Amino acid sequence: MDRTSLITAARVVTATRSYAPGWVLIRGELVLECGEGQPPAVPASVTDMGQSTIVPGFVDMHVHGGGGGTFAGTDRAAALIARAAHLERGTTTTMASLVTQTPAQLLAAVMMNAQLCREGHVRGIHLEGPWISPQRKGAHPLELLRDPDLEEIDALIEAGDGYLKMVTMAPERAGAIAAIERFVDAGVVVAVGHTDADYATTERAIDAGATVATHLFNAMRPLGHREPGPILALARDPRVTLELIGDGVHVHPDLVDYSRCVAGRDRTVFVTDAMAAACCDDGDYVLGALPVEVVGGVAHIAGTDTIAGSTTTMEANFRAALRPGFAGQNGARPASRDESPGAVKCDPLQVPDDIVIGAVRACATLPAAAMGWDEAGDLSAGKAANMAVLNAAGEVTKVILAGRAL
Repeated sequence: MDRTSLITAARVVTATRSYAPGWVLIRGELVLECGEGQPPAVPASVTDMGQSTIVPGFVDMHVHGGGGGTFAGTDRAAALIARAAHLERGTTTTMASLVTQTPAQLLAAVMMNAQLCREGHVRGIHLEGPWISPQRKGAHPLELLRDPDLEEIDALIEAGDGYLKMVTMAPERAGAIAAIERFVDAGVVVAVGHTDADYATTERAIDAGATVATHLFNAMRPLGHREPGPILALARDPRVTLELIGDGVHVHPDLVDYSRCVAGRDRTVFVTDAMAAACCDDGDYVLGALPVEVVGGVAHIAGTDTIAGSTTTMEANFRAALRPGFAGQNGARPASRDESPGAVKCDPLQVPDDIVIGAVRACATLPAAAMGWDEAGDLSAGKAANMAVLNAAGEVTKVILAGRAL
């Protein structure tokens, strides 16, 4: 018989409710029920988290590495290090993101990560490249960028064994629209990103089935008043989920807030785009085949000013989402902020319900929905019992995965 357990805390937050004080009843690996006040009198082991806040485990749909490890190659140990680093900080559902590589290297990396998916370590695989723009390549090697080839695409889909969940595509590349349709037919989410496409081409990509914007604003043609480009096409279309990196480095915090106001609260999600240096000290690292220098927590391709992923975590993104402006309704004007939003310590117990629920949705519920991961992102009945326990500084002090404390 599955074990029944009860967890209590000063606050429990789901995708739709805040319970203070709250409790979560778990049977085996699944949530049975959440509630407020006196918990039910049922035979169960009881754990009291005291003055903590319990939220659904974070869902990161775009992460390359962390803890000194990476998902990019065939090094299983390095990938497990990356997974563990983010799990410790509350990310219970992880998408292993791969950068541009040669066809053979990419195929091998997909096969290795597919095995990690089978074992339950990561939830899916995201290919951020190689079908991206040379003009907006960011931290991808120019010489390995290429137009989509349907034979390569079919081989990658087969190697992914059902775990290839998302690809990033620059729709202006030759053959991109046909490639988008092929991926969509195979059940793979297509994101528009690293693109120099014009407005009309981006619209065609969305009509072909693209439903995500890869880190909106970053590695994209800027918004123009005569040729709006991809940003407006993605931001105004209700079919598209917008990724935002909440570290305060990639996108100004006020622009994050404004995007949320314009696009709507249910279309913007936080991702880390973290590379190996996340959860680590400054120093020298590698992203794919490119050398990276991290100074002051900011990663750049060595010897350049090109940002090379982030060093943030979903824990920090969640704290950033607790800022008042992030929960603003359409037309709200958030106050100006100068410091890195995720670095600000904030007690979730003191945050109004609408703001903390919005943070849960942006960091767990909506990323899971964008990927079709119905078991994750909430604490409603029947969901996976994945939780992050936060202290008065908004820091993760305990993680519960599939009903068990780690």
